[in-house]
Amino acid sequence: MRVGFVYNSQNHQILHSLPTALELSVLRPDWQVEILAPSRGHLDYIEQFLPLYPGARVTLTRLCQPLAVDIMRRFRPLPVPPKVWSLLHNRTLLNGFDALVMTDKTSLWLRRFGVHRPKLINTEHGAGDRDVTVDARVAKFDFNLIPSPKTAAWLLEAGYLRPGHYAVGAYAKFDIIRRRQGSQLPLFANGRPTVLYNPHFEPELSSWPGVGMRLLDIMARQDRYNLVFAPHMRLFDPPRPHHQAAFARYRGLEHIRIDPGSDASCDMTYTLGADLYLGDVSSQVYEFLWRPRPCLFLNTHDVAWRDNPRYRFWTLGAVLTGVEDIVARLDQAFATHAQWRSAQEAAFAANFDLSVPDPGRHNAGLLADWLASAGPGKDRGTA
Repeated sequence: MRVGFVYNSQNHQILHSLPTALELSVLRPDWQVEILAPSRGHLDYIEQFLPLYPGARVTLTRLCQPLAVDIMRRFRPLPVPPKVWSLLHNRTLLNGFDALVMTDKTSLWLRRFGVHRPKLINTEHGAGDRDVTVDARVAKFDFNLIPSPKTAAWLLEAGYLRPGHYAVGAYAKFDIIRRRQGSQLPLFANGRPTVLYNPHFEPELSSWPGVGMRLLDIMARQDRYNLVFAPHMRLFDPPRPHHQAAFARYRGLEHIRIDPGSDASCDMTYTLGADLYLGDVSSQVYEFLWRPRPCLFLNTHDVAWRDNPRYRFWTLGAVLTGVEDIVARLDQAFATHAQWRSAQEAAFAANFDLSVPDPGRHNAGLLADWLASAGPGKDRGTA
């Protein structure tokens, strides 16, 4: 059995299935497990986690890119080559697998490009509350390994999961974090509490366009808290020189860290290291609640969120409409966290299967069982 794990998007999706890939290679040494990514940067990022799984035996392969893309990348930053072009250019290679595991749904384009032999398997890349979680494209995969019982329940209710073609797994990213515990240094050396500001990238949902720079200005002037500004990686993707220039006035401040999209933005460095979460609609709030801590949410679009299950995370802390009194609201959030703690613990438990000690191994077992029962891939024509 030849199984490929395809990472054709930004790095923030990789850790959502990499532990499954590495554990699958241990569980089934008779299978060929291959990791495929579109750039050397992706593979370098992946390689740093391999020592955490000393028994893993995987092959790392860089997907070839069209000449036009390689030329384009010499003149402009392009961390991720155009996804559809990359899939089209590598269709022959990818059609040689028995199964392809992916965290993104753009990879379904492979079927349009004549890649019919491998079974396509979806693992998702987060477990939040937004409408995007219930995506009709889930039904197009041969198998779905869903990382959250809550997400699976919503998808079943919508009719997007078929009996025998899905399993409810564990949150694989936590496997990496568990193995790295104890290795993280404090985010700041000044002893102040640290606030993580983590706005979403979509303008119609994000607090960044409305109040983001104002928040940074206020936090730069106060001396009570540290601030890490680490938005969703796609907010400033691809990176441009003017993105960095906009934050020049904060350089040199010992209590401000601006991170428009480094690897620390996606490996839980900040969600583990911060003392308070400040955001809008990102599923990263659930990763932050690995340890219950104060949360604040910014409703800058006048959303009618109460009793809306797609905004359940806004029941886990106070919801603000502006930032002018943000320092006082931070003080209040720390002072009153006890009243939110039980709700945070319940929401976290509903989102993840906490009974699984080794999420990567658990997911690898579910995937191996389904693949073994389904049999190796064979060309299915246009079916």
